[in-house]
Amino acid sequence: MAHDGQDMPLQADSSPILADLLTKTAVAVGAVQTILETAKTKVRDVVSHDGRVSGALIEQNQTAAHGLAWLATYTEALGQMQKWAEGLQSTGRFGETEQLLHQIAFGEYLWQIYGGIPMSQGEILRLQDIGLSQDDQRALMTDDVMALTQNGNTQQARTRLVELMQEQSANITVGASGLDEELEMIREQFRRFSVDRVEPHAHDWHLKDELIPMEIINEMAELGVFGLTIPEEYGGFGMSKTSMCVVSEELSRGYIGVGSLGTRSEIAAELILCGGTEEQKQKWLPQLASAETLPTAVFTEPNTGSDLGSLRTRAVKDGDDYKVTGNKTWITHATRTQVMTLLARTDPETSDYKGLSMFLAEKTPGTDENPFPTENMTGGEIEVLGYRGMKEYELGFDNFHVKGENLLGGAEGQGFKQLMQTFESARIQTAARAIGVAQSALDIAMQYAQDRKQFGKALIEFPRVSGKLAMMAVEIMIARQLTYFSAYEKDNDRRCDLEAGMAKLLGARVAWACADNGLQIHGGNGFALEYKISRVLCDARILNIFEGAAEIQAQVIARRVLG
Repeated sequence: MAHDGQDMPLQADSSPILADLLTKTAVAVGAVQTILETAKTKVRDVVSHDGRVSGALIEQNQTAAHGLAWLATYTEALGQMQKWAEGLQSTGRFGETEQLLHQIAFGEYLWQIYGGIPMSQGEILRLQDIGLSQDDQRALMTDDVMALTQNGNTQQARTRLVELMQEQSANITVGASGLDEELEMIREQFRRFSVDRVEPHAHDWHLKDELIPMEIINEMAELGVFGLTIPEEYGGFGMSKTSMCVVSEELSRGYIGVGSLGTRSEIAAELILCGGTEEQKQKWLPQLASAETLPTAVFTEPNTGSDLGSLRTRAVKDGDDYKVTGNKTWITHATRTQVMTLLARTDPETSDYKGLSMFLAEKTPGTDENPFPTENMTGGEIEVLGYRGMKEYELGFDNFHVKGENLLGGAEGQGFKQLMQTFESARIQTAARAIGVAQSALDIAMQYAQDRKQFGKALIEFPRVSGKLAMMAVEIMIARQLTYFSAYEKDNDRRCDLEAGMAKLLGARVAWACADNGLQIHGGNGFALEYKISRVLCDARILNIFEGAAEIQAQVIARRVLG
């Protein structure tokens, strides 16, 4: 960006925080929103036919469409950071740490918007890729925006932030989260559980490729993890999706497998709440809430991936019941569970999502010796890099029996619609897990950088090491605020598939960046299996794939943004 010189680089002895920071960032949010509106118009013109947005044209112009999704995500993320900062300011909690997080976030993301947003490691989205000219980009050339880009994310600011992080190491989060006291008490409770019961054992579970012990699951049940958002009338705690985010974040910070155990129950409960009959709710929800029944989601098939409409597993009526035949893959925690939310085709005349139905298919939990004892059901483990604590499986069904009463909602052909209703909660929860994994990478890298001595001093004293740690903390807070916003929308019964998708898209990228930078700080040691950061790197990689791969996520966001 051109610069008129009125905001000269800061002197070494001056404060790293810009004057009138919140005023500058408020102006910047408006500037980015202007850019987004221009980009929407440009992309809509390219992907529309006869006045309507065309799926085929979006596919032909994927870089532009997906770039628009990323720009919209950055716009929302900066907007939520501004709301977070203003909220803290109004309650007297916008201290030096929070100001630095906010300033660096704007300094970095504004530059990325202007110079290139990383959609992945090798794909940089530039505004000209979505049709913006240099004249269109002049909205970013205000004095306030340029002050932030020139003086927001400086080495001095990053170094000072890491100094504060070391001084405040007893704090659970870097900077105030912006949540209320009750939610922070919940965070503290689950952080303590993670530190005491999860972190000391997680790396062993990973290296030995072991299932998370049942005693941990039982303790989680006692803490209310599995019934957290299930209404009280069905045996749950009736708490908010925001509370689910806090719990998922802190459990995943201990180990993603533990944080993800709650996802199984969250998806199953949401399916039953949204699509089940009253009898199904009365029967299944209390069992899920208490963890008497552990569920697994059985949706994906070989060769279908995200294309659920092309599923081939079929459920054929057999009297009042059904017989299911087909193959499923990437089924998490399949052995020890008692019920499968199973998606199958009940109308053989269809070849799209309209013929799909959802079942609550009961099974017998397996053992190490006999993992799949249920009649007409087989399974085999898929060996994976990370995300190991629940294991992944391929399943086969050959005239597998499902009770007719376990057809979700009691009507055929509703399966895809029922599943779509769960995507908001599932993606919010995945974004929260991503924040936890990112925070785990920061915890491990920070400790290593303080302990490891090279050339006569701790690694953390080298600016490029401390700079990595600072950017981890900044991006974690950005992803956190975007995730909490999507949860807030869900808690207030507003459609939030767009916001949840954005939170998941950005959170997954942040988790991978944090894990990768954390390993880099470890140097060669990070590549050794004995160091925890190697596990976190493997665990972080899956977040960009499950619950909607980043490319699918961007496609969905683009379609929603374009209306």
